[in-house]
Amino acid sequence: MGKNFVEELQWRGMLHQSMPGVEEHLSEAMRSAYVGIDPTADSLHIGHLVSVMMLRHFQLAGHKPYALVGGATGMIGDPSGKSNERNLLDEKTLRHNQDAIKKQLSRFLDFESDASNAAVLVNNYDWMKEFSFLEFIRDVGKHITVNYMMAKDSVKKRLSTESKEGMSFTEFTYQLVQGYDFLHLYKESDCTVQMGGSDQWGNITTGTELIRRIGGGKGYALTCPLITKADGTKFGKTEGGNIWLDAKRTSPYKFYQYWLNSSDEDAEKYIKIFTFLDESEISDIAKTHSEAPHLRTLQKKLAEEITIMVHSKEDFENAAKASNILFSKSFKEDIQTLDEATFLDVFEGVPQSHIPMSEFNEGLDMIGALAAKTNFLKSNGEARRALKENSISVNKEKVKEDYKLSSDDLINDKYIIINKGKKNTYIIKIV
Repeated sequence: MGKNFVEELQWRGMLHQSMPGVEEHLSEAMRSAYVGIDPTADSLHIGHLVSVMMLRHFQLAGHKPYALVGGATGMIGDPSGKSNERNLLDEKTLRHNQDAIKKQLSRFLDFESDASNAAVLVNNYDWMKEFSFLEFIRDVGKHITVNYMMAKDSVKKRLSTESKEGMSFTEFTYQLVQGYDFLHLYKESDCTVQMGGSDQWGNITTGTELIRRIGGGKGYALTCPLITKADGTKFGKTEGGNIWLDAKRTSPYKFYQYWLNSSDEDAEKYIKIFTFLDESEISDIAKTHSEAPHLRTLQKKLAEEITIMVHSKEDFENAAKASNILFSKSFKEDIQTLDEATFLDVFEGVPQSHIPMSEFNEGLDMIGALAAKTNFLKSNGEARRALKENSISVNKEKVKEDYKLSSDDLINDKYIIINKGKKNTYIIKIV
């Protein structure tokens, strides 16, 4: 056996609740545990990562992790902390999403080796699709009372809200379906532990109740805290939506930036949860950070570790280079090394003007670039004043009024960066 799994979660701040006896249960032999994952998208986002990290620590401790893709439950909608029901997915979409999720999970979990604790991916749709409604209410439903189900916080919360829709029977039965998953894995795979976020406690304990009543055995529940940010804003969200693990949905640069922009308080918490650095390494990094917080040592190490883990070392190096590029002494050379997608990420939100290639080839003077052709500055007069004051840069190099823009100034064969002073940036795109 490897490390003590429960102790590992405790020092990392990843343990919220656990049933009595779970630590002893895990110390006796190799055990199996599972985490449920919603397959409504073909990518995980960083909100999923805590439970994925739990599975990885479970495997490192010598136990066998199961990742359960909730094909059936994903069709129903989970009332835990949510106000709206989910959309029904067809089987083809479900399988596509499952394959994409497994590929991402493979960066964390060992599915392929012949080790006895190799990870396994299962989909509850595979055993729920053959279940008739009558069979389910006869074989499962009769064992759990409505009183028991109504007492769950997730149900009480939904029923007490002023939502006109209320809660459908479909959603109400969610905990029975999830509970049955636990019973099924207990019987078929000797899976004795279910893990998840703290909002899943009610659903998980319904599973342990079914194992006791139908399976005549004992299942264990263990949850991690829901991750919050110190400033009260939602973890894993930006103005653009979720931070995804798929590079097509969230670029490695934006992914890296998300962690780099963590507050000191959050970075100290996140580095324990989202990296595999050990306690002494993290302690040393935190100490170095506290001696010179402006260097952001914690944030840089956190962003490095998690970007390499989710994407690759090359993606991390490109993201770090792009992050430092605005302060680079060799800006013009360095900016040319960025691919177009990363370039646009770096300058996201910066105003742009489009100038036809034909006009550019005729020669574009600085007054045209600043005012007449772009309206970056309000007038030709303002443009002249700014040029006389030596406050205008082309690709971070100061220019005078007699400067003519040429193909030598093009980045990625189409972009020119104009600055007025340090804070005002404008991009000309040649089309």
